[in-house]
Amino acid sequence: MIDKAALREILIDNRKMVANMKVIRRDVALRDELRYVFVGVRRAGKSFLMFQRMQDLLAKGKSWDDMLYINFEDDRLYGFDVHDFDTILTVHKEMGGQDPILFLDEVQNIEGWEKFARRLADHKYMVYITGSNAKMLSSDVATTLGGRYVVKNVFPYGWDEYLNANGIDKDDLFFEEDTRERLLDEYVRQGGFPECAAYQEKKDYLLSLYQKIFLGDIAMRNKVENPNALRLMFIKMAESVKQPIALTRLANIINSVGTKVSKNTVINYAGYAKDSFLILPIKNFADNFTERETNQKYYFIDNGIIDLLTFDCLTSQLENVVALTLMRRYGIDDRVYFYNYNVEVDFVIPEKEMAIQVCYTLGDEGSDTFNRETTSLVTLAKRFPYKKLLIVTYNEEKTIYVNDTEIEVVPLWKWMLPK
Repeated sequence: MIDKAALREILIDNRKMVANMKVIRRDVALRDELRYVFVGVRRAGKSFLMFQRMQDLLAKGKSWDDMLYINFEDDRLYGFDVHDFDTILTVHKEMGGQDPILFLDEVQNIEGWEKFARRLADHKYMVYITGSNAKMLSSDVATTLGGRYVVKNVFPYGWDEYLNANGIDKDDLFFEEDTRERLLDEYVRQGGFPECAAYQEKKDYLLSLYQKIFLGDIAMRNKVENPNALRLMFIKMAESVKQPIALTRLANIINSVGTKVSKNTVINYAGYAKDSFLILPIKNFADNFTERETNQKYYFIDNGIIDLLTFDCLTSQLENVVALTLMRRYGIDDRVYFYNYNVEVDFVIPEKEMAIQVCYTLGDEGSDTFNRETTSLVTLAKRFPYKKLLIVTYNEEKTIYVNDTEIEVVPLWKWMLPK
């Protein structure tokens, strides 16, 4: 069992740490009457959302008698198991506390955590939980939790959050072109992981983080026997961001460079990467069920990862950052699709009656790019009466009409701002 004196020391240290933590605020709406599970890739900012929430509660008059925070990656908790959870509540009350609001960070490290979380909810405790592994929300766990928690997917910084981290008001972008171009180039090429948002040299941080995700969250956790095949799979996925790729073909490509791997192994590896939130697949809206599941497009959780894995990848990063923005806005579970049936459209959001093409520059009417991007949208609009047709470019802005169909051309920096 965990030593109560050690646990008391941890809780006291955490109070000081949270109170003194400098938090760059994120615009995440949380309701007082709901319990939350924050999930997302390592270092996306889940813990900082907890810190923000605790600091807000302290500012509103709550005290540490009313809440507690514990991080289950703390090395001082070595040996903690499911039987020790009740000790947390006991120690908190021995310190003079009331029934607390609990903030449980990286709780998936403790096997059986979901039963404790369910019991807390049954006894009307308010609880906030974080985790970096989608398996903590598998069907079995979801059944145990019984709908008592709201899931919040946490991404690395969006564009507006990246600006805030760099001390830039979004309204300044309309007037300070040089600042806008510099920060946009940084964001598109090197992504928005919070801890390196204001770094000048981001690559070392990104490489270290990728190794932790690759080795720790995927390879070691899932006992991957062929890490070289896993490495090659991610490289090929990064090179193929703009195109759907079947996992059978992916296995064949890996085999062609001398690393033997089966289709089933590649399927498993892709599942591990999705569970760790490294990749986010989207499906073809036009496909049947089988094709939707086996021939998807794969996007990475942050553009900085693509920058590590490929060369000369700006157009892929442009599409990837549009995909991430759409998934932040509308969700990651079958809300955003691509369309490929006679014509190709990069993104469709059926519930919003919206279709989007992405290109670096559209060019003049009659150019190959202009014809390709607009023809696909117009053809789609004949089949589905979508009300909003967009082409997101790097910096072009205008409204065009093709066969009496209105298409809005918008610059990336403006389109990514909150609506």
